Amino acid sequence: MTDQLSRTFSALADPTRRAILERLSGGEATVGELAAPFDMTFAAVSKHLRVLEGAGLVTRGRDAQYRPARLDARPLAAASRWIDNYAQFWEDSVGALDQYLNALQALSPSTPDPHDRTDQENDHD
Repeated sequence: MTDQLSRTFSALADPTRRAILERLSGGEATVGELAAPFDMTFAAVSKHLRVLEGAGLVTRGRDAQYRPARLDARPLAAASRWIDNYAQFWEDSVGALDQYLNALQALSPSTPDPHDRTDQENDHD
């Protein structure tokens, strides 16, 4: 069995499923409502919903034939925390690179700006 984080990222890998989650962030919806903006059958949308349910990102209610889907964002919080760890890594790496470049600039002699017209005018005098 796959871990929760893997199921979350696997479900998020598909753009249709991401669009469904975005729609559900505004409130519950039926399969028909979710299928409306897509050029696909209800069965195809239902398959995407099953993947999202398996990842714990969507829950489905039951009221006779009406089975609205709802977003459950808890697995997204774990994925966000995992990504945030790498965001800190990149911020630290970019900060170190910035310090290195500033140190290099401080060591190099200043060079005249080739676009500065006063230097060019002085060369012709």
